[in-house]
Amino acid sequence: MGEVVGAGLLAHVPTIVLPEGIRRELNAGEDFSLVPGLEQLRRDVFDTLDYDTVVVLDSHWATTVEFVVTSHSRRAGLFTSEELPRGMCRIPYDFVGDPELAHAMEAAAPGRDTWVTAIDDPYLPIFYATINLWHYLGRGLPDKRWISLSVCQTGDTEDFLRAGRALGDAIAATDRKVVLLASGALSHTFWPLRQLRDHEAADPAHIFSPQAREADLERIEWFKAGDHARVLETMPEFLHVKPEARFCHYLQMIGALGEEAVTAPGRQYGEYENSIGTGQAHVWFDRPAAGWTAAREEAA
Repeated sequence: MGEVVGAGLLAHVPTIVLPEGIRRELNAGEDFSLVPGLEQLRRDVFDTLDYDTVVVLDSHWATTVEFVVTSHSRRAGLFTSEELPRGMCRIPYDFVGDPELAHAMEAAAPGRDTWVTAIDDPYLPIFYATINLWHYLGRGLPDKRWISLSVCQTGDTEDFLRAGRALGDAIAATDRKVVLLASGALSHTFWPLRQLRDHEAADPAHIFSPQAREADLERIEWFKAGDHARVLETMPEFLHVKPEARFCHYLQMIGALGEEAVTAPGRQYGEYENSIGTGQAHVWFDRPAAGWTAAREEAA
């Protein structure tokens, strides 16, 4: 039976793939801590952990009538962002996929009252919520499989949890050791264009509103305490500060792990930082000593 061996809520902001000199120009001479945070996470976890497959819960990939999971045997090419082609231009990527796990998720979806389709079309777009994390955490590890799961933009909190439950079922039905990456922000409101360049530094004082900053920091403390039940209980309030993709990436992750029953504490890599108004952090959750099985069984 497969299992999740680690999970993280990770920031994928474009800043992290800019040259260091430009990052420092944007941040009063200092580098953004999200970059050394990912580098340390690579050393601590991805270079040492025994895992087979990374599943990126991609908050930038919006589908409409279903969730979609990539089922390619391999994805390779050059990535230029349609959103920010000046800063993310011709980034090379090359990684193997996991068709078996993708199709297992598709098969598990009806049992969770949701819709998931596995797609291996070679022309399917790829998004920087996947590429930027692979750039730091996957390069140089050619035997590690990477797949991505979309956000269904017509879904809500319950739909996102259902997709996560189907993913958890699929992992359990295989022999895979899986890492889950909830790739996305906390609060997610940008400054308007004419004000934006005054708010590019990392200091959380530049978060779009004090309410958003307070809500983010509150949840980071709950993550550190392993209080996922409280995060879930207060989702209606958190939605008022517009978390990225309605926090689908985190909800899919926690749905796969066991929801309110999960008590895994998080450890933070880097600081809580601003990205033109949005709240960004890296929080990692190690596999509990007893695994995630008990939480999933309790949630079921």
